[in-house]
Amino acid sequence: MSTANATSTAPVAGNRRTSLAFRITALCLAVAGVAVIVAGLVSARLVLSASREVARASLSDQADVVTEQLGEMGRNARLRVVEVLRGQDIDVVAIGPNGRMTGAPQAVRAVRQAGGKSGTVGDLLVEVRENVALVQPAETAGPGRQLVRNILFALGVGLLVAAVAGFLLGKLVARPLRQTANVAQTMSTGRRDLRAPEHGPAEVAEVGGAVNALADALARSEARQREFLLSVSHELRTPLTAVTGFAESLADGVVSGDDVPRVGRTIGEEAHRLDRLVTDLLDLARLGADDFRVDLADVDLRDLVSSAAQVWHARCAAKGVDFHLELPPDPRPAHTDPRRLRQVLDGLLDNALRLTPPGRPIVLALSDVLQVRDGGPGLSEEDYRIAFERGALHAKYERSRPVGTGVGLALVHGLVTKLGGTITAGPAPEGGAAFTVRLPHAGSVVGQGGPDPGRAPGHVG
Repeated sequence: MSTANATSTAPVAGNRRTSLAFRITALCLAVAGVAVIVAGLVSARLVLSASREVARASLSDQADVVTEQLGEMGRNARLRVVEVLRGQDIDVVAIGPNGRMTGAPQAVRAVRQAGGKSGTVGDLLVEVRENVALVQPAETAGPGRQLVRNILFALGVGLLVAAVAGFLLGKLVARPLRQTANVAQTMSTGRRDLRAPEHGPAEVAEVGGAVNALADALARSEARQREFLLSVSHELRTPLTAVTGFAESLADGVVSGDDVPRVGRTIGEEAHRLDRLVTDLLDLARLGADDFRVDLADVDLRDLVSSAAQVWHARCAAKGVDFHLELPPDPRPAHTDPRRLRQVLDGLLDNALRLTPPGRPIVLALSDVLQVRDGGPGLSEEDYRIAFERGALHAKYERSRPVGTGVGLALVHGLVTKLGGTITAGPAPEGGAAFTVRLPHAGSVVGQGGPDPGRAPGHVG
């Protein structure tokens, strides 16, 4: 038991995800860090360059002043000037009439490398005049270092502000997402009265709106399922009550003599009604399963429709309904499942016969499409849109007109879809409803997802 628990919890710990707030903070910090580095490099370069130019100008001015005053000063005054300049990290190189230089060796070497001209030698600034040269390190010249330190400090503060702003932004964005996740998790327990927040950024608000729309759709779907189960339970209870009652009457000897055949026929009819309802429910449940069989074959739709018409002509005549058959003069070949297509026609014709009063017509027509039209009461525009939803019409009309099991039209719609076709509902010229079936052309892929290559040809699951 402990081994199984350790195994099941290990992937959860390994797949632990970082929070959105952390990711946004890290992203803001990374972007700010790159911006700080680029800005720091550019700013430091500009500051150092500007500082060096200022230092060179200052050193040039000092060289001019020293050149003018050295000739008028005595030895002691000149020594004091040299000491003052050395205190500013400036070396003085005296240049004699014969070009001989006197001063610090490093400074003399820099002046010689400069060729006796003002300029920059390595990290040293050199200013050469007629009898003197000044040499100063470029790095310590002017306020450059202090400016660079100030810029780096400001950039560090900006980096800190970016991290705080990213953290706050992540919290702000993540809060409605967490609330939405909590709502979705609570919905998984069965509650449908909660709503996710629809505020914050547009994308976050869209997620909340989508979750709310899903909650409404689930509530409607569950309500329809409850209504469907109620209607199916009612349809099952009626024949079961009849079968149970007549069976008890036979068992108790209440029914005898000439009444026995009549009671037997009634029990058989109710049992057949139960069998048809259970079969429809099983077929409807199997439509979404992988093992639902669709056996394709080349058929002539004229023969299939004519065969169905012979059966339904007799059934319509028994009820006093006028049955009409419309066939094209030439054959209508198709590659489909004749058994499932006949099931579609039987379902549509059974629905039409149940609603069509005596003396009114029912039409079975074949052209480029298959069509079943009736002269019954018809449906409203809203009803045509929901005609193929399970139990929708049954729940609406069970007290005002004859209804079936509540699954017939839903089963027909699923079968036509599995055959690769479409079915639509609308008003009929005869005054009732018209159901139009459009099948794919010969050679088209039939069935959802196409044929399974692992199965025998002509079979689609």
